[in-house]
Amino acid sequence: MALLIIPMACFGSTLATSPPCQTPDDFVAATSPGHIMIGGLFAIHEKMLSSEDYPRRPEIQKCVGFEISIFLQALAMIHSIEMINNSPLLSGVTLGYEIYDTCTEVTVAMAATLRFLSKLNCSREIVEFKCDYSSYMPRVKAVIGAGYSEITMAVSRMLNLQLMPQVSYESTAEILSDKIRFPSFLRTVPGDFYQTKAMAHLIQKSGWNWIGIIATDDDYGRLALNTFTVQTAANNVCIAFKEVLPAFLSDNTIEVRINETLEKIIAEAQLLDVLKNVTFTDEGNSFHFDANGDMNTGYDVVLWKEIDGHMTITKMAQYDLKNDVFIITDQETKNEFRNLKQIQSKCSKECSPGQMKKTTRSQHICCYECVNCPENHYSNQTDMDHCLLCNNETHWAPVRSTRCFEKEVEYLNWNDSLAILLLSLSLLGILFVLAIGIIFTRNLNTPVVKSSGGLLVCYVILLCHFLNFASTGFFIGEPQDFTCKTRQTLFGVSFTLCISCILMKSLKILLAFSFDPKLQNFLKCLYKPILIIFTCTGIQVVICTIWLIFAAPAVEENVSLPRVIILECEEGSVLAFGTMLGYIAILAFICFIFAFKGRKLPEHYNEAKFITFGMLIYFIAWITFIPVYATTFGKYLPAVEIIVILISNYGILCCTFFPKCYVILCKQETNTKSAFLKMIYSYSSHAASSLAISHVSLDSTNSSITMTDPSSGGRSAAWQEGKDLQAQAFAHICRENATRVSKILPRKRISSI
Repeated sequence: MALLIIPMACFGSTLATSPPCQTPDDFVAATSPGHIMIGGLFAIHEKMLSSEDYPRRPEIQKCVGFEISIFLQALAMIHSIEMINNSPLLSGVTLGYEIYDTCTEVTVAMAATLRFLSKLNCSREIVEFKCDYSSYMPRVKAVIGAGYSEITMAVSRMLNLQLMPQVSYESTAEILSDKIRFPSFLRTVPGDFYQTKAMAHLIQKSGWNWIGIIATDDDYGRLALNTFTVQTAANNVCIAFKEVLPAFLSDNTIEVRINETLEKIIAEAQLLDVLKNVTFTDEGNSFHFDANGDMNTGYDVVLWKEIDGHMTITKMAQYDLKNDVFIITDQETKNEFRNLKQIQSKCSKECSPGQMKKTTRSQHICCYECVNCPENHYSNQTDMDHCLLCNNETHWAPVRSTRCFEKEVEYLNWNDSLAILLLSLSLLGILFVLAIGIIFTRNLNTPVVKSSGGLLVCYVILLCHFLNFASTGFFIGEPQDFTCKTRQTLFGVSFTLCISCILMKSLKILLAFSFDPKLQNFLKCLYKPILIIFTCTGIQVVICTIWLIFAAPAVEENVSLPRVIILECEEGSVLAFGTMLGYIAILAFICFIFAFKGRKLPEHYNEAKFITFGMLIYFIAWITFIPVYATTFGKYLPAVEIIVILISNYGILCCTFFPKCYVILCKQETNTKSAFLKMIYSYSSHAASSLAISHVSLDSTNSSITMTDPSSGGRSAAWQEGKDLQAQAFAHICRENATRVSKILPRKRISSI
């Protein structure tokens, strides 16, 4: 204890200053001999006297500003070594020590390090230069210290020359974990990485994002400042200001933290490797050095609080390095920890979910304004930098939304009001078809039914109308691949068959009432009813088959609308769809031409005139359909085609069958055989008279032309010959007309009007 009292007396008598160093032994703060010497570096004084007080000379100056807390740390080292020496831990081996006061100055610490490295048992304090220090025996085997990271780094670079173990009790600079530059350095405190990480975690947990930083102007302060700045930026915390203060300011109010001391010292050989593997326990906690030479201890989170003008320091929690969490022991400190959130340290109010931060280049990222997320974007957390985009194909979001909503799938549903109306019209059309079929069946032997081509042709046309009305049902309801393929094919083939039958009837009308022999012969050759119907319909069947094989319609999800998904039938090939409709239009146009030429037939049996009207309605409907279909979008697109199908189907049905039904039901006196023959006779006689009058007019004109030049003898003979030919032609025409009148009656039994 004498050796312990001596430095205490020395330090006690010179609390303000330390004496100048005259000899190397005077430079030592405390020493004790032993078989194994351990060096110690402690900043027992705050600083050295400045050069203004003393001339600048290469000598160690006086130290001023006694630090009682560091002095106690030096005593703790001495006490630990004495306890080991007094225990049976090291039998026959005594530990000694040499402790130096660094005066918080790198230069003084370097001088002490040179003495540590001096050769053992040498009469003079010298450090030998060698290429290999494996067999070199220095004065000390290990060094405890220093406290400040800046001093520790300078000392460690010199100790690396001999790989002398250095254990620091306070240096936390992150760079000291680099084992390439500091291979022999160990420490019993965590590095600044964990300290700054704990601070950043605490700030984030308290909800702060607008803070200031005060650091010391040394390696420790600058490195910690850089590390802390990076970690706070990662947590979206802004630094309002940075203040760098001169290094080595003392604050006697800081609670003294006594460093954990070594429990045992082992033999000299491979001391550094053994130290790295040391593990010891304290109060149930196990401590060891990691691969970087850092101790796995944590930090105490303390609260500085002023009460009645006095500053008190309260331990709030302990920071666990491994799990990156704060450990709180009692409810009171937990409440204090929770109260930190009530302290407002923000540049801007936090943005609520559904909003995002908007900053300008001139602002800190923590100074912002909150703007609402646009449509189809959302944010589900506070203070989000950007709104997240919804999947536009399946989801949507309104303005200022906190989540995405699934798009509603839409199609022309069965319970839709427009669909119900269209279905009602289709059912009404089917009822009309059934009613017409019943009326024609009950009046099978009447002239009107017979003149319509017979019951078989009427049934085929009515069946086509029935299928056309029924095809509209495939346009309603949830689209399926089957319905998409069926609806266009069913409509196209059935409507083509209907137009083909009407085309055959129009051709038959022209053949029945044509008085031009050449045209009549041509129509006779062309008139092949079954061949016409099968050929025209077969071509459409081929078109639809090719369409279904190579580019069949299929169900498609239309996601272009912002809030709904339109389930619709994609036609597969616009060319095939247009070809199908175009082919029907060509047949309808030919039918229109034939019917238009026969529009002046007997009034009560003038089917050609009504066919003409029906074809006009068809053309108007489908010409209107093209621009409307191209510009309509959404679930009501199938309704456009349904409407056009209904209009064209109703137009042809009404024009083809309603006049006949009117005659059958309301003009029964004209639906008799005698009335029918009388009307045909009247029409044929009128037509024959008109033809005869036209020929007489032609003969008179020719006579006038001939008499204008009677003096020409050669022309007189020619004129006479032409007149004879005209007379023969006129007589032939009269005979033909008379023959037609006499023969028209039995022939019309199989004719169509």
